[in-house]
Amino acid sequence: MKKLSELIFNNTFSHLPAVFGTPIKPQPLDDPFLVSANPKVCELLELDPVQTSTEYFINLFTGNDQHSAMAPLAMKYTGHQFGQYNPELGDGRGLLLGEVLTSYGQKWDIHLKGSGLTPYSRQGDGRAVLRSSIREYLASAAMDGLGIKTTHALAVLSSNTPVFRETVERGATLIRVAESHLRFGHFEYLFYTQQHSELKLLADYLISNHFADIDSKADDATRYRQMFNTIVFLTAQLIADWQAVGFAHGVMNTDNMSVLGLTFDYGPYGFLDDYDPGFICNHSDYSGRYAFNQQPNIALWNLSALGYALTPLLEKDDIDHALESYQILLQQAYSKNMRNKLGLKEKREQDTPLFANLFDLMKKQAVDYTLFFRTLSSIPHAELKTSSHHFQPLFKNLAPLEVWLSLYADRLEKDSLSDTDRLALMRASNPKFILRNYLAQQAIEQAEKGDFTLVEQLLKVLQNPFDEHPGFATFAEQPPEWGKTLEISCSS
Repeated sequence: MKKLSELIFNNTFSHLPAVFGTPIKPQPLDDPFLVSANPKVCELLELDPVQTSTEYFINLFTGNDQHSAMAPLAMKYTGHQFGQYNPELGDGRGLLLGEVLTSYGQKWDIHLKGSGLTPYSRQGDGRAVLRSSIREYLASAAMDGLGIKTTHALAVLSSNTPVFRETVERGATLIRVAESHLRFGHFEYLFYTQQHSELKLLADYLISNHFADIDSKADDATRYRQMFNTIVFLTAQLIADWQAVGFAHGVMNTDNMSVLGLTFDYGPYGFLDDYDPGFICNHSDYSGRYAFNQQPNIALWNLSALGYALTPLLEKDDIDHALESYQILLQQAYSKNMRNKLGLKEKREQDTPLFANLFDLMKKQAVDYTLFFRTLSSIPHAELKTSSHHFQPLFKNLAPLEVWLSLYADRLEKDSLSDTDRLALMRASNPKFILRNYLAQQAIEQAEKGDFTLVEQLLKVLQNPFDEHPGFATFAEQPPEWGKTLEISCSS
């Protein structure tokens, strides 16, 4: 494990031409202090966790000190926001500080959110607040714990700097760590400004730094086709994973879409409590464009926008072929995820109506999505047809559930998986804990009063959400009614 001063930086993105961003230093926060640091992310960077509590760490990541090997850069990109192209986007409140190179050859972007004004801040102040920083910090840990590709958060820091939103809040920073911060919007920016040579340069950069499976000796047409095919595949896998765990992103603009298939830019996200396929987690999304059940289609829309931006590099037939594969890839990944959730090894024709009947039942009775599957994961096959009482707190009417449980038990008889292996698979596929909005809100309210205990407890539990954590059973309970109706917006 290393000290901060011993980290090795290889800032490849800052070596690209000036059109890719603007060098700028973070603006200091007043009287900064550490809220929480994630030791698992320290391990990714080979950073000694003790370093996160040092004065140098706190000052460095609140703009009050500098690291000689960092090259802070506000990245320039554009994108489609709620379906409309916006040419004015970019890192408006964050900076790519540098890229850490580990001893095993992995490169990690270090990005500071809440770092102050940049040329792309528009009418904003370039700041982040403690509330949104804690939400992203916990969400990225939760998604990683669930095994879903995501950016990571090394730490949250706060300060006495006032930031004005609906009320006066504490200025904060979040240290985001990711394999790359390249977005669909990076390619859109270069396409719409007709910088086609730079577009090609960015594609080459992406391939050489992140898509090692693409043959560097292949001709350009082949490499770019494989690049887009890979992005389509990664995006389909990501959306399948979101849908299986009941995660709604809330703002799937193209500037919030990672070319590496990472869950990216956490804002008004939400996990399903009661099963509602039309769940809208962003109260600013008046049309429901980014509702939970719209995410698969929106991802395809975004991929189409990316494909259009790549037309200087790709033939139309290659773009269309890749886009046509998306639905198949998504369905394959989602079907596998759902079979795992129900402990089914083989795929059979009757599985589709079995899933559909279950979702219809859960919707009609507003059943807690996570608790249903977790409860089902503990019931042996021999007890299924008489097990409806286990679901008493979740269902208003158990009779339809009893019918479904009987069909499910019959289906299991046609599967080759042993009951022991089935239950183990289900417990490894159905988390006991998710980051419910009301828990995040309680952690925020305590943190704003200087108590970070709940932040730390949630971090510990969410990093291993499939474990029992007997001391924290209340985190797995159904939320109170007020906890299901919290309004979350894009406000940072």
